[in-house]
Amino acid sequence: MDLKNLTTFIHVAELNSFTKAALALGYSQSTVSFQIRQLETELNVQLFERIHHTVALTEKGREVLNYAHQIQRMTMELTDTMAEQQDLKGHIRLATSDSLCDSLFDCSFPDFCRQHPGITLKILAAGTEEMFRLLNHNEADAILTLDSHIYNTEYVIFREETVSMHFIASGSSPLARRSSLSVAELLVQPFLLTEKGMSYRRLLDEGLAKRSLEVKPILEMGSARLICSLVSEGAGISFLPDYVTQQDVDAGAVVRLDVADFEVEIWKQLLYHRDKWVSPQLEAVLNYCAKREFTG
Repeated sequence: MDLKNLTTFIHVAELNSFTKAALALGYSQSTVSFQIRQLETELNVQLFERIHHTVALTEKGREVLNYAHQIQRMTMELTDTMAEQQDLKGHIRLATSDSLCDSLFDCSFPDFCRQHPGITLKILAAGTEEMFRLLNHNEADAILTLDSHIYNTEYVIFREETVSMHFIASGSSPLARRSSLSVAELLVQPFLLTEKGMSYRRLLDEGLAKRSLEVKPILEMGSARLICSLVSEGAGISFLPDYVTQQDVDAGAVVRLDVADFEVEIWKQLLYHRDKWVSPQLEAVLNYCAKREFTG
């Protein structure tokens, strides 16, 4: 079996396109088509359904893809083992939200760069829906979400955990001395929030809508860290993940408010598509993200 045919098959499967696979591999489209026909003839199965210029894996094609990934992984492992020095090289695309970037790229990132100088990383800032679109079209290699819990057999969960959320106010705010606040009471306060429709902001709006309530923030922006800083200066109140506010809470600059009648469940999840080959480069990035973003 020609390994080049398997490599071509993986590219067509991940890109859902003979044309895109040809461009990625530097082949003509006729060469790609010929290699896929060779593989189908050798295995005596149809690997793709081709309907109205769309390409989709058959059930047998999915089985073959799993084996192709294993063969490619074993080939890479053999090459790496035989090499005198293992230098990971490659470009990885990670889609995530703005609010996770600060904790993801702290003072430890230069160490990762020194350890893997051949790996380049592109961060795609997006909402959850857009992240999955990028993943499904192989425009992102992995995604890091902060949203409601997502489970779908199309995706592999590399790591996940729940994230605590609280309404916060300045440590000098009169609200800081109140207990058992109601969410309705808070809505008369000026709010500083992340953009509407983005991850936990969307879940906040949905939770309020269930109570026939609505928040109208005086400021919307992508940086959760900056929002927390503005809250500490008394600019208003917000609703943010605990990992964003922990440093300011410890310093007494902000307080987490005791709100008895409002709770949303937020999950942080690191995922990739089940048909994606986890290269050593991608695995290195996944492990870095897991170490930086997850406590377990």
